[in-house]
Amino acid sequence: MRKISLKKISFKNIFNNISSFIKKNPLVIVYVFGNVINGLLLRVFTTGHFEVRAIFLDFAFVLFLASFSFLIKKNKRIKYYYITTFFMVVICIINSMYYNYYASFASVSLLSTSVFVKDVGDAVTEFAIKITDWVYLWIFLGIYFVNKKKNNEFNVNKNNFVVSFITFLILLFIGISLPPYNSWSRFVKLWNRVAVVDSWGPYMYQLDDIFQSVKPTFDNMFGHDEALRVTKEYYENNNKEHTSNDYTGIFEGKNVIAIHAESFQNFTIGLEFNGQEVTPNVNKLIKESLYFNNFYAQVGVGTSSDTEFTYATSLLPSNNGTVFVNYYNDKFVTIQNLLKNKGYYVFSMHGNVGDFWNREAMHMNMGYDKFYSKSSFEIDEEYGLGLSDKSFFRQVVPMIKEINDSVNKPFYGTLITLTNHTPWKDADKYSDMDLTMSMDIDGETIKSDYLENTSMGRYLKSVNYMDSAIGNFFEEMEKANLLDNTVIVIYGDHDARLGRSQFNYMYNYDPVTGEVRTENDPEYKEFNEYDYELIRKVPLIIWSKDIKKNKTIDTPMGMIDVLPTLGNMLNISSKYSLGKDIMSINKEDGIIVFKDGSYITDKIYYSAKNEEAYTLSNGVITDDYIKKNSEYADEIIDISNNIITYDLIKELE
Repeated sequence: MRKISLKKISFKNIFNNISSFIKKNPLVIVYVFGNVINGLLLRVFTTGHFEVRAIFLDFAFVLFLASFSFLIKKNKRIKYYYITTFFMVVICIINSMYYNYYASFASVSLLSTSVFVKDVGDAVTEFAIKITDWVYLWIFLGIYFVNKKKNNEFNVNKNNFVVSFITFLILLFIGISLPPYNSWSRFVKLWNRVAVVDSWGPYMYQLDDIFQSVKPTFDNMFGHDEALRVTKEYYENNNKEHTSNDYTGIFEGKNVIAIHAESFQNFTIGLEFNGQEVTPNVNKLIKESLYFNNFYAQVGVGTSSDTEFTYATSLLPSNNGTVFVNYYNDKFVTIQNLLKNKGYYVFSMHGNVGDFWNREAMHMNMGYDKFYSKSSFEIDEEYGLGLSDKSFFRQVVPMIKEINDSVNKPFYGTLITLTNHTPWKDADKYSDMDLTMSMDIDGETIKSDYLENTSMGRYLKSVNYMDSAIGNFFEEMEKANLLDNTVIVIYGDHDARLGRSQFNYMYNYDPVTGEVRTENDPEYKEFNEYDYELIRKVPLIIWSKDIKKNKTIDTPMGMIDVLPTLGNMLNISSKYSLGKDIMSINKEDGIIVFKDGSYITDKIYYSAKNEEAYTLSNGVITDDYIKKNSEYADEIIDISNNIITYDLIKELE
């Protein structure tokens, strides 16, 4: 029997072999460690989360690529390093920029929406592009200078390939085996892109994303039957009997105008500076309305278009691209079609181009009889991205009057505002709201214009302008005798995407010192990451002269709950609705599910990314409570995606 020398497998021998490899292959070391460092920097500059398993998986991915370089000859190997590094650097740069704006990571399935970037270029420039987005380019210099040295071994070496590939498999196994153990489920479903990047690293995430992006094509061939079976069973087991309440049919047969208020966030309502209200007109309307003050948009990368879809269908946005772009030909049951079937004339109006978010095509599919886009208006006053809200509302009133006088039937119209879109760079031109802070110190009044030239300051002025435009709209509608038989619905389409630092600055600025208070200051107002998520709520207001008593409803409510809630008031319903009639449930039964699996109830905000429950009320929160709601969130996300991906309503009908 052959004896194995212990010397050959001693630590000293292993160390010498590793040391020799490094000396002969410094270029490979820079290539591997450089790209792993870039993956780490991406997480540091975006989510700020650090998980050891992601380091192992980044190493595994890059080492997998590096192993094949040992099979390539000298003149082509350096090109291989540059080309593969280029793609990894692009992954880091694009995802860094994307996270700055969307607080998520990019997907190849969203490339079809990139055409819209040119229309919101200023917003992308201000919020998405930062200096740290370009730090990943350093690796090219590293490869260049190390390559100039003469001590790189470029011979084809199959032994190095085998060792590198085996090491890749070992690192991959270790990475997958490390906690958190539910990360595999996240990787497979890819609901929570942030959590996948945190746990799996950006390179494995991008591979997963490519697979998930082409998966619908294969699913349509192989996964359709299972999705149809699961979806059928869901509706059979959740066949909701229509429950009447005090609001059933109160608006039946009435005209409806829905104001899709761009980036209108709820924290601005009731907010004052020096006795001046940010939203005086909306504040007044609330006193005559049904006001849902615990209401959230449930958007993905489709932002405004996702809200239009979710509002209309009571389904969640797609996990692959946007419905308006990727699934605009599918069959959906919408509030517009339901009212059209009851004899309504249905229209939409927007001061932007008709192909933005593919509205021209999707609005027709949703049931609108006509879409009045930019070409229907005189562009006589431009603020921000285009036609100003005041000019827009001034022009739509006579158009609505003409519709009212000519169609001889009730109408439903969606008015999509535009001015309050990021980055609000012209806000000083159309709002002179005083945002200074005043404080009396020892008989002396100290004033500070601390919000001037900040994103928060511009946003508040822009909201103040939009509020004024809404006030003018109500006045003109009253003059045209169009309010007596009309219901006005106002909803914020999504939050303003202001950074957490902007809120911390507004709440904790000290005019005496001119600095932001720290946690050690007794007047410091805590604003943690969960406070930041919770402040994203938007308003939902239903106004009518027929509402005898105003009411504020604080039951947790999402955009998918609008169709069953408003629909009950109009006496329409969709059997495919995933939302609830908020006027028929108890507060503790309200739940807002976000597309990443996070959710809000009256007791907790559950972060799927952190797997943490943030308590919102007193009382004991059990694991069973979290599990039950998490399973519910997962279920409706699955059902919604099944319907969208496989166009199931066409078959379920």
